[in-house]
Amino acid sequence: MDSIIEITNLEKSFGSVVAARDINLKVSAGQVIGIIGANGAGKTTFVNMVTGYLKPSSGEIRYQGRDITGLAPEELTRIGLTRSFQIAQVFPALNTRDNVLMAVGATDKFRGRTRFLEPLSTPERYAKTARILEEYDLGSHALQIAGELPQGLRKLLDIAMAVASEPSVILLDEPTSGVSVSAKFETMDKIIGALKANEITALFVEHDMDIVARYADRVLAFVDGTIIADGTPDHVFSDIRVRELIVGEVIERAKADREEDNA
Repeated sequence: MDSIIEITNLEKSFGSVVAARDINLKVSAGQVIGIIGANGAGKTTFVNMVTGYLKPSSGEIRYQGRDITGLAPEELTRIGLTRSFQIAQVFPALNTRDNVLMAVGATDKFRGRTRFLEPLSTPERYAKTARILEEYDLGSHALQIAGELPQGLRKLLDIAMAVASEPSVILLDEPTSGVSVSAKFETMDKIIGALKANEITALFVEHDMDIVARYADRVLAFVDGTIIADGTPDHVFSDIRVRELIVGEVIERAKADREEDNA
């Protein structure tokens, strides 16, 4: 597979504190990559550098062959690299449909598709909004106020709004954070299914090892600001350093679930 992201010697320091160091990574188009590590391991620093919220102290980030190191988040979204946040970024006073419609309209604006004094609610935008709502199983909640949605549905809405920008790559910050145990697999099924259907490469930070083992094709394990293991879930979860410093033990239940799904 061709690399859609290439990262070379990436580092970030805050004064004398080194938050990320010696990060070298190639991401192939279409991969779903789980990012794990204890609090303070450098996961969020890494995501913030890739998505433009932090400027690296040194190193290079390339996206589709282009050097994007230090570009602003708005410019990265414009060229097809976006993110969602741990706390869903929605307009709480608007209904679900209008949240997505706002994101669709913003996408048209920064891609130069908006004509002077054109209204937001065009038939084309309504059609795109309806399609996105159905892809994320939000159609039945279209008229519900976003601030009143359960946490799992707010997460889905946040990601649906992010993909309205038509990205090639999305980084998700703890997509199941705050989602109930009973709903976490259903939520991830919808997220990953929709991303794969639209051929969007995904990297997601997650503390729930069951989620990582079940949905990631590849896992990056961070400790002290650097990647100590990189490979399939089975490979990474079997690494003695990962078991000692991050997961505690191999996740046998998640492994069994994945084998059953692939049977």
